[in-house]
Amino acid sequence: MKKVIFVLGSEVDKNHAAKIQKKLAELKIENELFVASAHKNPRKVLEILEKYESEKEIVFVTIAGRSNALSGFCAGNSRHPVLACPPFSDKIDFLVNINSTLQMPSKVPVMTVLDPENCALAAARILKNDE
Repeated sequence: MKKVIFVLGSEVDKNHAAKIQKKLAELKIENELFVASAHKNPRKVLEILEKYESEKEIVFVTIAGRSNALSGFCAGNSRHPVLACPPFSDKIDFLVNINSTLQMPSKVPVMTVLDPENCALAAARILKNDE
């Protein structure tokens, strides 16, 4: 099963995820969406990751603003690829979000894609979707 699993840090991030989901629908790639903050409910994030650990063709897309622990937490606790697509509302918000997303510890591979449509295309390529 080729599938993109969204993990959002907040309900507010659903609008940003919808942009990615729209492109995934065009590409006929299934997706599921969860809201779970790495800061506020890390056990829920771990449950989501564990649910898909035995699956073969999964890509996680994380959407979190401000202090983006979510992307690194997912990458550090799963064998599947993690694409971070941080939301931002203005230039200052962008600077905060991009820096926290790009500065991951060693051996925590998070790929950052800023454009939602490109994030969907990157997930499709990782999943080798030929559609």
